[in-house]
Amino acid sequence: MFGLTKKRVLFGVAAGLVLVTTAACSSSGGAQKDSTAAAASGSETASGGGAVADTPNYTFAMISHAPAGDTFFDVIQKGATDAAAKDNVTFKYSGSGSVPEQANLIQNAIDSKVDGIAVSMPDPAALTEPIKKAVEAGIPVVIYNAGDRDWQKTGALSFFGEPEVLAGEFAGTKLNEIGSKHTLCVTQAQGQIQLEDRCDGITSKFSGTTDRLFSDGTDPAGYVSTIQAKLASDPTIDSVVTLGPQLGVALSNALKDAGSTVKVATYAFNADAVPLLQSGQLAFTIDQQPWLQGYMAIDSLWQYKKNNSVLGAQLSTPTGPVVYDKDNIGSIVPFINEGLR
Repeated sequence: MFGLTKKRVLFGVAAGLVLVTTAACSSSGGAQKDSTAAAASGSETASGGGAVADTPNYTFAMISHAPAGDTFFDVIQKGATDAAAKDNVTFKYSGSGSVPEQANLIQNAIDSKVDGIAVSMPDPAALTEPIKKAVEAGIPVVIYNAGDRDWQKTGALSFFGEPEVLAGEFAGTKLNEIGSKHTLCVTQAQGQIQLEDRCDGITSKFSGTTDRLFSDGTDPAGYVSTIQAKLASDPTIDSVVTLGPQLGVALSNALKDAGSTVKVATYAFNADAVPLLQSGQLAFTIDQQPWLQGYMAIDSLWQYKKNNSVLGAQLSTPTGPVVYDKDNIGSIVPFINEGLR
């Protein structure tokens, strides 16, 4: 699996593409955030201190499946905002944990005649047709974060994110390395294919027994209680993989308070997860570089509008997975604190 050296190579390739071309809280209920990220004049400077592109001022919409307060998507938004500032783009963000509402947000973007759309696709069956409508309306679309196995069916230009089955395989291999024999993979939202893919990947590479459980991630206390009940009913389970950092932290702290020796692993970072990773209380996390997903989604739309450039050649562009634990997390802590990882 990728260690620290390979992580740098992966990031370097994507960052190199950016140089050549030279989750504030997640909104809830579909509410949009509009911001003119850069002025039209090429003499203006972006928030990062670099020159702003002298291309026309385009308007790009970013639509996500994130519920309110999702810190992971704050980092995606940070990457998107940074790209918009460089590219002279007016950036509109909207998100909803409801798939029908996400479909409505796509239609709203079509109706407002935006110049490009970046959208996550957690439920391909429900979202493929709305995305196709955008493409048929002549709006360039890129998919990010979720939908890595189905995005080509929509007519989108590119995908930026983590191959989720592979991310599960990385987790399964790491569980073998830490000596687990019986793990529990917990999905926190129903109908999201990327979560099921992670559990599938774990099952394929983990040499022990894998159980699955759904527990509602929008209710952290209930989420933890459901898992604790499962652990009480089966004391052979010696590890739990949560699929989001907030939930991983909540479960890890609860199990520590209860004196449990069950190991907890998670996906991604938040401010509370970092010290737990540094101390080893969280066994490991799987990083998919969300800042890079947001940056490349917006920057690739700008490249397409500039000169019809397309990244990926109809293959997904991976931004992860990368495994972090107490041995290598320190190398990126400054960037996590800046909202760049």
